[in-house]
Amino acid sequence: MPMRVKYRIPPWKKTEHFGLDFKTFARLIDSLHDEVIIYDDNYRMLYVNKACERHYGFTQEEMVGLPFWEVISKHAAWNRPALPAVYKYKRPIKQEQKTYLGLDVLTIATPILDAKGNIEYVVLNVRDSVHKRQIPSLDELEHSLDIEEETHPENFIYHSQAMENVVQSARKIANLTAPCLLLGESGCGKSLLAKFIHANSTRKDKPFVVVNCAAIPEQLFESELFGHVKGAFSGATNTRGGLFAKASGGTLFLDEISELPFTMQAKLLHAVQENEYRPVGSSQTVKANVRILAASNRNLERMAAAGAFRQDLFFRLNVFDITIPPLRDRRDDIVPLLFYFLNHYGKKHGSSKSLSPEAQSLLCQHSWPGNIRELAHLMERLVVTTEEDTISIDHLPTTLYQTTPPLLDGIGHSTLDAAMEAVEKKIILDAQVMHGSTRKIAAALGISQSRASRLLRKYTESNES
Repeated sequence: MPMRVKYRIPPWKKTEHFGLDFKTFARLIDSLHDEVIIYDDNYRMLYVNKACERHYGFTQEEMVGLPFWEVISKHAAWNRPALPAVYKYKRPIKQEQKTYLGLDVLTIATPILDAKGNIEYVVLNVRDSVHKRQIPSLDELEHSLDIEEETHPENFIYHSQAMENVVQSARKIANLTAPCLLLGESGCGKSLLAKFIHANSTRKDKPFVVVNCAAIPEQLFESELFGHVKGAFSGATNTRGGLFAKASGGTLFLDEISELPFTMQAKLLHAVQENEYRPVGSSQTVKANVRILAASNRNLERMAAAGAFRQDLFFRLNVFDITIPPLRDRRDDIVPLLFYFLNHYGKKHGSSKSLSPEAQSLLCQHSWPGNIRELAHLMERLVVTTEEDTISIDHLPTTLYQTTPPLLDGIGHSTLDAAMEAVEKKIILDAQVMHGSTRKIAAALGISQSRASRLLRKYTESNES
């Protein structure tokens, strides 16, 4: 959880206006489709409504108090921020932006001035569709601001420290020429990581060539990889370069390397080790100027020990290795990924949808055995098949209920009393997310409303302390 900063309590939170207390007022603002953010006079976020989840994948609790410059430099929530210009010019500004979840938004930032003409607050209205207004854009007001942009890795949507470690490791090895092995379960993003490494290397302007080792027939593999000369075999009517030649100067990504035919492993080892290869039917070797990245969802070290994969090739490819943890081990990434794909497929299919809190809660509890690929496919299916504007629990496939982790998973308490209290806390807090009011919580759990209120107060207060 990001470190919070202390801030003064805004006057509207201290008093009632127009017959509304702050809790009621905040609930109404949370129901707006547009995002509303309120800053003080010095980059401190005082309030944001629930639309921030759709735009950035952060909750209100995570956003409020998060330093503005940390949002820009570390989390890259959006590009081309408008806030600095508002403080500088003390006038409303509009700015078209893209959030790192891939959503195009229009931000209208309006300063609230005190009696002396100084900024007291800045209110930002962030909407998904662009509306023309008689407010100058940031580009119109000033050609550029002296702000260094550090954007999130393209298409890497994450909040977890585990994925931050993966990205930092990828940056460190990006400009090296030695091979790197990318490991992780199927669907966790190994291909995307390979593209990221290539895009951050000195080879980024050269080809990035993908070889799916499981998809090429064994008898054609050598020709596909190294090419062939005319007459090398029946049907070889022309000389043809292989994938090594196609990737010259760039990166060759060998996906599912564990499926490489055993007979080809020795030839690949020679190519990687000597930086040269021989096209089929040729007596001449060709220099191989490529960076090799390989990926596997299987345990190559165990395969090598069992003789199912050449041990010398494993050691040559495993100069560096990066393991992407499965989605179930980085649950902080589930919410931003849900909203990223909800936005992405909503735009693709022209069908804007929202997630109910109950559906979101259940999706966050799912174990996701298919990782990000499973999540992406499910969100596309829900966007296409859900007729209502809001995706609710009723629209989710029953398989989600069958594969959601058991309640006791991850509790890890040594005593029975501690474990039972942890289970009770989880049930109460989950019921709060699912049902909201204490009356509905009591009805769902078969307890009295007073007991529901007492338990809810006990565990929400323990969270705050």
